[in-house]
Amino acid sequence: MASLRQDIDLDAHPDDVWAALRDFGALHERLVRGFVVDAELDGSDRVITFFNGMTARERLVGVDEEHRRLAYAILDGFDHYNGSAEVHPDGERCRLVWVVDVLPDDRAPQVGELMERGAEAMRRTLQRRMTPVTASQHADRGGPVGGHVAR
Repeated sequence: MASLRQDIDLDAHPDDVWAALRDFGALHERLVRGFVVDAELDGSDRVITFFNGMTARERLVGVDEEHRRLAYAILDGFDHYNGSAEVHPDGERCRLVWVVDVLPDDRAPQVGELMERGAEAMRRTLQRRMTPVTASQHADRGGPVGGHVAR
């Protein structure tokens, strides 16, 4: 079995990333815009359409709120496909760790390439642009002195 991993460092608050990740039916809007272009819920499954027209039926295996981890499986087209994504806080930033185990092994290069594109879509979708502000600007907005404002 091939095991693939993407470590995605994000300039985004862990709570925001977790909210987007755990919204199983809205990944095309909140998590990977442009990579997945549609998602339809069907019970505990979602049917997703990728940017290239390919579709997949994914089953939600579990959501672990405490560890901010979501696990899913693709039901068709593989002997085995299990994926998970977990949000690791790092102050106001985070790392999203995405792991996929797949059989047959010869499908790993294709899956790995798609994961790279998916990781880039996550960065584009989730990262905020930070703009330094002066203490007086931040205080005027009701925030603590110093810091950044997300745009």
